[in-house]
Amino acid sequence: MGIVNVTPDSFSDGGRLASVEAAVAHGLALAGQGADILDIGGESTRPGADPVDAAEEIARTAPVIAGLRAAWDGPISIDTMKPAVARAAVAAGATMWNDVAALTWSPDALETAADLGCDVVLMHMKGEPRTMQDAPHYDDVLSEVSDWLAARADAAMAAGVSRDRIWLDPGIGFGKTVDHNLVLTARLDALLGAGFPVLYGASRKRMIQSIDPAATDPADRLGGSLALALQAARNGAAIIRVHDVRETVQALAVQAALTEAGPAAARPGPG
Repeated sequence: MGIVNVTPDSFSDGGRLASVEAAVAHGLALAGQGADILDIGGESTRPGADPVDAAEEIARTAPVIAGLRAAWDGPISIDTMKPAVARAAVAAGATMWNDVAALTWSPDALETAADLGCDVVLMHMKGEPRTMQDAPHYDDVLSEVSDWLAARADAAMAAGVSRDRIWLDPGIGFGKTVDHNLVLTARLDALLGAGFPVLYGASRKRMIQSIDPAATDPADRLGGSLALALQAARNGAAIIRVHDVRETVQALAVQAALTEAGPAAARPGPG
C-alpha cells in the first residue's frame, strides 16, 4: 500500500503534494513502482495534529481519488475517520475505508461502512491524535490491542459489514511507546488469531528514531522502515503500508526468494 498524503502537516511528507495533479502523479508513480493499493489521506494523524473538518478533507481527497481512478484500475483506499469523507471517497472511486478510529469517531460510522460495502481497515488507537502519545499505558499491550480489535470487528459485523471485508491494524505509533510498538511487531501473528487479515504500517515512524537517535528526519528512516516491514511480512501481515514503495517491494521480493531457496540451500551439494 503506497501512501499519498494530501495534507500540509503530515509528519513525513506534509505539503509536498500541493495540487491534485501532483498527488495523482505521485500515486501513479507509486503504482508504477509496485504498489498494489494507494492510500489517500487528507488529515494528518501524527501525534499532536489538529483536526480538519469534513468539507476540507473531502476537497483535498475526492478530486485526487477521481483523478487516480480515471487513470488506474487498482484498489484505492481513503484514510479517514469521518463517514462523510468515506462516502465522498467511495463515490469518487475508492474501494477501501482505512479508519484509524476503527469506526468509533461518529455514531453513524458503523452504519456507513455497512452501507458502502467497501473493505474496511479497523485500526487500534489509544486516545486521539492530539493526546495519544501522552504516557500511553497497557498492562498487556498484545492482548489488549488484540481483544479491542476483535471487539471492533464484531461490532462491524453486527452492523452489517461483511466478514470478508474487514482488516485489522495494530496501530503502530498510535498511543504506544516504542516498546509497545516492538512487541506488537514481533508478535503480529497473534492478531491473526481473530481470523482477519492484518495491515501493518510503521513507515518512517518515530519509533525508528527511538532506536537510532540520529534519524531525526523521517526521510532518513528507510533502513528501519524496511526492517519493520520485513518482520511484519514474516509474521503474516497481508498489507504493508509504506512511503518508499520501490525499496519495500524489492526487499520483500528478496526475502521471498531467500525463503523459497531455504530448503534447497540446506541440502548438501554433489560430492
